[in-house]
Amino acid sequence: MSTDNLNHQEAIDKLKELAEKIDIGMLCTQGIGSEYVHAIPMSTQEVDEVGNIWFLISDKSESFQHLQRNSMVSLLYSDPGNYSFLSIYAHTEVSRDKERIDKYWNKAMEGFFENGKEDASVCLLKVKPMEAHYWDTKSNKFVTFFKAAIAGITGKNPRHRTGRRSQHLIKFQL
Repeated sequence: MSTDNLNHQEAIDKLKELAEKIDIGMLCTQGIGSEYVHAIPMSTQEVDEVGNIWFLISDKSESFQHLQRNSMVSLLYSDPGNYSFLSIYAHTEVSRDKERIDKYWNKAMEGFFENGKEDASVCLLKVKPMEAHYWDTKSNKFVTFFKAAIAGITGKNPRHRTGRRSQHLIKFQL
């Protein structure tokens, strides 16, 4: 596992690259009256210049209700086809900025909001990362699978011999 930390612009650039490439992230909130997290898929609208991740959300949704009680979330992105994964721990804020809603609105959103972008329940969720971890591989999927199979058979991890790193930490300043 890598102990390298990405900071400042390098961290923002990597976060933006992965989140926008993968697009759909699983937003995990703490369920009310439950010990389990509540996870829903969300389409990334933008990763802004300081690393905030923006989504459109309904104030009628279960996730929105959870956020009123606890604004902390985990956001998980996964692209198994490319062996790229991103896990984010964050604070959130809600906004009703009409200009930003207009900027992010698209035809697909009409299925979620009865009255289109003028629907009173339309809001923005700003996810403000505090820490993120990403995993990727320098080798292709078949090679990665093969190395994992060899490790399972021999009990030795071939990555240790090659020096390849798979997990990286992105630190964000609040």
